[in-house]
Amino acid sequence: MARPQAPLTAVVLMITATLFIAGTMLAAKSLGTDTLGAPLHPLQISHGRFMFAFIGFITASAVLRPKIRAPNMRLHMARTIFGATGVTLMFAAVAFIPMSDATAISFLNPVFGMILAIPFLGEKVGRWRWLAAAMAFVGALILLRPGPDTFQVAALLALGAALAMGFELVLIKKLADREPALQILLINNAIGCVLMSVAVIAFWAPPTLAQWGVLVTLGLMMAGAQTCFINAIARADASFVTPFSYLTLIFAGLYDWAIFAQIPDWISVLGAAIIVSGAALLAWREAVNRSRARRIPVSMGGRV
Repeated sequence: MARPQAPLTAVVLMITATLFIAGTMLAAKSLGTDTLGAPLHPLQISHGRFMFAFIGFITASAVLRPKIRAPNMRLHMARTIFGATGVTLMFAAVAFIPMSDATAISFLNPVFGMILAIPFLGEKVGRWRWLAAAMAFVGALILLRPGPDTFQVAALLALGAALAMGFELVLIKKLADREPALQILLINNAIGCVLMSVAVIAFWAPPTLAQWGVLVTLGLMMAGAQTCFINAIARADASFVTPFSYLTLIFAGLYDWAIFAQIPDWISVLGAAIIVSGAALLAWREAVNRSRARRIPVSMGGRV
């Protein structure tokens, strides 16, 4: 049963999710490089992400005691495979190219998600939403600083992550319209934990104490991000709310500044400003649409 639409709540939840997601990128960067010891393989980082997120959700389930009702396991399995592929590719990319670049490339997934939502979800995307998405895409391209160094293996890994997560986005929306959020998150992380536990066997290396701490933090931050994200897209059209995830680029830049004293240059500021402008345009059009819906009969409604 579909949940009532609540666009403002969806936006707040999505922005909170982006704070956590940017934090996971920072954690993955420290684990995939020699910052805290010998670099860990991306599959091992993904394993830690799923394992500790699952522990978080199973703990929440023990307290809340949710009823598991008729889960669509085919959708859950497909969603988890795309999600695990996307996050592993992202963790691999962030170890080799700057975090801001990897984040910018991988978070093109809302554009893929918006486009895929048209044939798979039947969502109507009018000219204003296309314009807002285009603005965000242009902002991301500016942050990428197109040039010879952009087209390297790590950049392609991040692009592959964006595509995989775009497919995951569509599947999450399908699940969010049918099943409770906690059920979706619990099953997703349970499947992911099993899959990654098998995949990591050949690449396992003993983490340092500091790496264990970061792995735990990464998993819990991802659990928080997933909780906010799944509730956000359950309360608004995917084509409306997902472009707000571009704010991850801004938060990643702030983390770089706060931790590594890396101050964004004018190109980063310009790209971020365009992305925020696109998100603001989406929010404004949603407010206009809600106002019109109160005055105009449904039979007269159109795409905007």
